[in-house]
Amino acid sequence: MSANHTAVVKPGFHGRDIGFAVVIVMMLTILFLPVPTFLIDLGLAFSIAISVLILMVALWISKPLDFSSFPTILLIATMIRLSLNIATTRVILSNGHEGTHAAGNVIGGFSQFVMGGDFVIGLVVFMILIIVNFMVITKGATRIAEVGARFTLDAIPGKQMSIDADLSAGAIDDAEARARRKELEEESSFFGSMDGASKFVRGDAIAGLIITAVNIFGGIIIGVTRYNMSIGEAADIFTKLSVGDGLVSQIPALVVSLAAGLLVSKGGTTGTAEKAVLDQLGGYPRALFVAGIMLAILGLMPGLPALPFFLLALLMMSIGYIKPIIEERRANEEAKEIENKLIEKQSAERDTVKESLRTVEVELVMGKQLAARMLPKKQEIAHRMKKMRKRFAAEYGFVVPEVQVTDDFSIDPKSYQIKVHGTVVAEYKLHLGDLMVFGTHPQLNNMPKEKIKDPAYGVDALSIPETFSADIRALGLQTADNLSVLLTHLSEVIRNNLPQLLSFSVVKQLVAQMDGDYRKLIDDVCSTHISYPGFQSVLKLLLAERVSIRNLTLISEAIAEIAPSVRKSEAIVEHVRSRISQQLCGDLTENGVLKLLRLGNRWEMAFRESLKRDASGELVQFDIDPRLLEDFSKDADKMIKDLRQKHNQFAIVTSPDARPYVRMIIERLHADMPVISHVEIGKGIEINILGSIS
Repeated sequence: MSANHTAVVKPGFHGRDIGFAVVIVMMLTILFLPVPTFLIDLGLAFSIAISVLILMVALWISKPLDFSSFPTILLIATMIRLSLNIATTRVILSNGHEGTHAAGNVIGGFSQFVMGGDFVIGLVVFMILIIVNFMVITKGATRIAEVGARFTLDAIPGKQMSIDADLSAGAIDDAEARARRKELEEESSFFGSMDGASKFVRGDAIAGLIITAVNIFGGIIIGVTRYNMSIGEAADIFTKLSVGDGLVSQIPALVVSLAAGLLVSKGGTTGTAEKAVLDQLGGYPRALFVAGIMLAILGLMPGLPALPFFLLALLMMSIGYIKPIIEERRANEEAKEIENKLIEKQSAERDTVKESLRTVEVELVMGKQLAARMLPKKQEIAHRMKKMRKRFAAEYGFVVPEVQVTDDFSIDPKSYQIKVHGTVVAEYKLHLGDLMVFGTHPQLNNMPKEKIKDPAYGVDALSIPETFSADIRALGLQTADNLSVLLTHLSEVIRNNLPQLLSFSVVKQLVAQMDGDYRKLIDDVCSTHISYPGFQSVLKLLLAERVSIRNLTLISEAIAEIAPSVRKSEAIVEHVRSRISQQLCGDLTENGVLKLLRLGNRWEMAFRESLKRDASGELVQFDIDPRLLEDFSKDADKMIKDLRQKHNQFAIVTSPDARPYVRMIIERLHADMPVISHVEIGKGIEINILGSIS
């Protein structure tokens, strides 16, 4: 037989609980029982200490709710002072005839130190303290507390609705909503309590005035009637004791009143009182300079002491000059700290498994020696890469991704790799410290050189040490340094991989930037005839042939025209090309002339016979003899190389049906060679036939 035992947790007794209860009981017993003078001295010192502590806490808290127990503490501090007032009244009236130290050394010391032995001075000082506390600080703090409580309670429904709205929108979770509601409840309770607690301070000031008056008149009567003192002697002793007692109680009361005023006047300012006051007063250097100038002018006035005004003027102007420098230095330190934290966060993220699965779209990886050589040119590399991306955006109609530059000690120290989506698509070993001279020049035979290939275009070149750069330039030869070779190669690789860099998110951004009518047109087409990935596929096929998509509105109209009847992306692309023929020819013309290389009759006939159609006339297959394909490749390669030595830019022209297949063959030989059809030649374009492939 088993039994389940449940542990019952009973409230225990802790030392702090008992001590706090004992203090409260002692405070109450003081109201009824006589207290020795040394305990009165201890109590008065404790009253002053707790008042100063309350003021310091009020100065250093960041927001009023951080001192939400202030109303309770204010009540306890007030009761301590009133209890001590009653105890001192009992001692003053009982033993006042013995002298100014009859009520303890604290009261006696205040009566001698503050009053200077003259009770008239003490009365005046006491009355001024009462007026300052009661008429100025307490009255203002009470009014602020009343208004703050009213506004806080009125704002509760709106703040509650704001919390509910944020929770419904998903901006915060349940835990955050609960924390905000709790803070709202605490805020309303705090300002409501402060509204009532401020009455304690006013009552304490009035009670102090009444108790002092009672002590003075009661002491004079007792001294004259019981101890046979003269009226003057009784008035002198009992007034000093009463006013000393009043000062001892009113100074802590004034300190606590100041703390209450600081707390309720803090409002919505976050930070300590020093931050709220000094930062805002010293946050305007021009104001400090103007105030300093005014003080200096006052110092020059006849009859006024110059030294204090000049000292204050110098202090304010110095603060006005130094403060902006300190703020700038602090802002730089904070920015550097934020940057360091961001770098640490990125470094930590790079070490995570999730980060290891992410691939960079375009990455330039350098070997050890190359990275060290390029490090001083970091700013130039970044600047030239930025210009390159701008050029691509203007030329092709979309912004290519940023190039991430890294180093890898596992590859050849003088080599670099260009990666697209994590795959190495190009690599090259540079001759560090050499110039690349394009072409082979006999006049350079007397120089040390090495035959190489340009990585970007594959043309023959020479690698010659930079020490001969002046001689090479004197000959007027075209050269490129290591950085130019690298960036040109990178640019050409990006150009060859534009379709891979046109991501789905980029397409959505391009559509979002269009006018409303065209956005609606694309949405209608993509929801009815082709999908957004299909739309992306058409743009990728255009970019694969280095056709710019900057005229996206015309491309969208062309797709909308053909999409209802044709679904294949390749067929849609051919229609789009014919619709943007002016753009195609405009990008290919040189000095207003479109230079063309056409297919000879033999190859036109061969391609036409290789196109197999179904019964409806639709193309279904491209079937060409491999030997013919090899012969065409040789003829085309030879012709293109010959013409490129004479002409900077030209295109191959063929029939519309054969164009995609001619392009498929040509791009394996010369990726940058454009192939257009007869229908893609725009109206009014001047044509120059350079020859034919035959």
